Amino acid sequence: MIVRNLYDDILGTDAEVDSAQWTSRRLLLAKDGMGFSLHDTLIKAGETLHLWYQHHLEAVYCIEGQGEILDKATGIRHPIREGTVYALNQHDQHSLHANQGQTLRMVCVFNPPVTGRETHDASGAYPPADLE
Repeated sequence: MIVRNLYDDILGTDAEVDSAQWTSRRLLLAKDGMGFSLHDTLIKAGETLHLWYQHHLEAVYCIEGQGEILDKATGIRHPIREGTVYALNQHDQHSLHANQGQTLRMVCVFNPPVTGRETHDASGAYPPADLE
């Protein structure tokens, strides 16, 4: 059994990865052997991330804030707010935007799991699992 607390076990450790646009608090990682990783992620207010997880599938559940996701293949924009889930089941190229004054807080699941210190490359991807 694995039991962790965001405030006691993750914040301020190597499991908290921060960038100018986002902060990812990685609750479960590849080393935990679950077959997926679980993240509590903050998209900073007013930021737009251009992402393309070529090597991972991702499901995301918004628990706080407002913004939108743009499907780059179709040009369709979908509003994101508390209670919205989206799944990138086809390695979809997308942009994620947090509205001005609105930090998006998202629960993210990655398959295959990440190792913990990944950041996005120029294409918006994490490296393949075997290179992490």
